Amino acid sequence: MGWEEKVRRVVPYIPGEQPKQKGIIKLNTNECPYPPSPLVKRKAAEFQTDELRLYPDPDASLLVKSLADYYGVKEDQIFVGVGSDDVLAMCFLTFFNSDRSVLFPDITYSFYDVWAELFQIPYRCPALDEDFRLKKEDYLSENGGIVIPNPNAPTGLYEELDTIEEIVASNPDSVVIIDEAYVDFGGRSALELVDKYENLLVVQTFSKSRAMAGIRIGFAAGSSKLIRYLKDVKFSFNSYTMNAPSIAWGAASILDDGYFKETVGKIINTRERVKKELSDLGFVFPDSSSNFIFASHKSIPASELFEALKQEGIYVRHFNKPRIDNYLRITIGTDEQMDELLTFLKRYI
Repeated sequence: MGWEEKVRRVVPYIPGEQPKQKGIIKLNTNECPYPPSPLVKRKAAEFQTDELRLYPDPDASLLVKSLADYYGVKEDQIFVGVGSDDVLAMCFLTFFNSDRSVLFPDITYSFYDVWAELFQIPYRCPALDEDFRLKKEDYLSENGGIVIPNPNAPTGLYEELDTIEEIVASNPDSVVIIDEAYVDFGGRSALELVDKYENLLVVQTFSKSRAMAGIRIGFAAGSSKLIRYLKDVKFSFNSYTMNAPSIAWGAASILDDGYFKETVGKIINTRERVKKELSDLGFVFPDSSSNFIFASHKSIPASELFEALKQEGIYVRHFNKPRIDNYLRITIGTDEQMDELLTFLKRYI
């Protein structure tokens, strides 16, 4: 009793397992299997540790300018944070401030309901259809805001931009957030719509396609008014969220567009090859546009395969949740890593 009665109690988000042992094949948290750009490595080698005694630029101006130039928007249309999780949490806190329910799918990134519970935001989760597709009409009713990951996680399915635009256009009184953590692996970004719709915010991350999960960089792009509100909340919470190395190394990553596109291309090619081989082994899965495949075997339970793979030192992700408990989410690794996965599955099946 006593002080515990005043504690805010939530069920926390549980990230994918981060095993400590060496020599495993880690295909469970959708990290990039290739290193960051050589420009990032060079910038890291040049970084002066004396800079660490100083506070970083609270506006992260170098990174913001690099992003604005790359995506063809104004600097006051960019907001940066410590990974897209930080950016999304700020979005929930900033924009979802009514007694109406925020909408996001029932099968989706499992941090959304955690933030809603933490910030005491009412929410509702319209069910995806039997093919794990978004039902557009579910997002055309009164709401307190909308969050749609595109491509979705953990299914990997991409919704066409026309569908996204109709939802945004039909909700002028709500902020619509499109979470594009995986968009670089397939599909058109909604970034091309941010100048058209004041209520649209697009969130992306450096953790997947830019191979920088360990440095934690995320950003949002939207109207200058949305970004100004986000900054007001951020600076009321913590003025110095982006550290100096993140700002410098993130800007370097943006400059090396050739390496970025080459890396994404390799992952896509490996994904398409592995789709065919998994299908030949009796797996079924949605047609992924991400850097993972969400697969279910026709006769072997996902929980059994998950444990067998783990014993072999191959880590994938299993979600013990309704509708998806017989699926494994398999990150696309290098060709060599995927060959080891496939060799084991052929032998086991």
